[in-house]
Amino acid sequence: MSGTYLGMPSFPVAAREAVNNPTLRANLRHATHTIRAKRAVAVAELADWALLREAGKQIKDRTLRHLDTLLVELEEKVTAAGGVVHWAADAEEANRIVTELVVATGEREVVKVKSMATQEIGLNEALEAAGIAAYETDLAELIVQLGQDRPSHILVPAIHRNRGEIRDIFATTMGEWGRPAPDDLTDSPAALAEAARLHLREKFLRAKVGISGANFMVAETGTLVVLESEGNGRMCLTLPETLISVVGIEKVIPSWRDLEVFLQTLPRSSTAERMNPYTSTWTGTTDSDGPKAFHLVLLDNGRTNTLADEVGRQALRCIRCSACLNVCPVYERAGGHAYGSVYPGPIGAILSPQLRGTQSDIDASLPYASSLCGACYEVCPVAIDIPEVLVHLREQVAEKGGKGHRLEKTAMKAAGWILNHPAALGAGERLASKTRKLHPHKVPGASAWTDSRDLPALPEQPFRDWWKKNRT
Repeated sequence: MSGTYLGMPSFPVAAREAVNNPTLRANLRHATHTIRAKRAVAVAELADWALLREAGKQIKDRTLRHLDTLLVELEEKVTAAGGVVHWAADAEEANRIVTELVVATGEREVVKVKSMATQEIGLNEALEAAGIAAYETDLAELIVQLGQDRPSHILVPAIHRNRGEIRDIFATTMGEWGRPAPDDLTDSPAALAEAARLHLREKFLRAKVGISGANFMVAETGTLVVLESEGNGRMCLTLPETLISVVGIEKVIPSWRDLEVFLQTLPRSSTAERMNPYTSTWTGTTDSDGPKAFHLVLLDNGRTNTLADEVGRQALRCIRCSACLNVCPVYERAGGHAYGSVYPGPIGAILSPQLRGTQSDIDASLPYASSLCGACYEVCPVAIDIPEVLVHLREQVAEKGGKGHRLEKTAMKAAGWILNHPAALGAGERLASKTRKLHPHKVPGASAWTDSRDLPALPEQPFRDWWKKNRT
């Protein structure tokens, strides 16, 4: 994964600032509660939702078991349809491939469809370093780009901004990127949408190169699929002369029959819509319509390592609906930036440490950014058991003995010894009871726990002694 976010503080440090920002918390609470309520209604309309969820899970698991052969099949079909397939082992290789493809066209600007994969590899920054301007065309991504901000939600990257803040961003920075916002711009949704539409239209009509991701890749025909709500994706996919798609290898599915399941579950889980407003599909190139050149960059970037983990591989089922974010009590209070990744929330807490490893403070802390309440698992349309993976990753982090875990490991060893020696345990309990009035209210070295929790009061007499005296 890109190093864009590496170097950020661990989740507890980053979240501390967010939870003390009342505006941010109000924005997040309003947005997530609205989306989750609408989703619940949309899902309840389908009597066979549980069956669809199980079907999605099984399709994804079957795909991951046969990923090698399906990717080869996909490459053959894309090539036969006139496309060119590139394989990228990591972010650096993917950025190099895309940059070289754009340079070869002679262009110095591209339009982009909202894409988590390109954010993951830091493509915009790589293109900028090569003197190429990348314009985001999704409304929320546009807000993030103009505000020199970072996305904080998978589906709604600017969820942390309210209308007033968006109006200010448009008014002050839109002119630096192209057509400026009207002088009398208000914060009404219609006015903001119209300003964005006029700003983006000149870029759609001028761009010769489009860059996208894809929600799915159908192996049996080599077809890529993008689901979006604004129509900007359709413009980017059809108007430019060259289309470059960067897609994670886990996005392949075997057949159109399998796609049927996800076209029902993804819109309802993400935007609470019965059917997606814009579903674009493309297979290679044709002489009479669409881009004349099509390149598909298949991205690994840690996915093969994730696939090798029997417990953690279920994270690769994710279809990026963001339903888990909208029900997570931790995300609702901390927001997306604290996760230090383009993948925030519960799915980010298990996906980012697997794609990037747990060497950095931020990645080692992410498996702990959860209350383990299980709400994320309940709403996941492909039944990813996120709490199970979180606990699994916590074990891996603890085993490495990082900061805080050495003390924990030593304490557990000491506890194991004393529990195996009843005489020492009894003596320790009596000593603790007799000295209980002298005990501090906080345990030295454990302030992270005791600052917000009261230590239980010790009884005057250990239970073992009470039992011997009264029951034997």
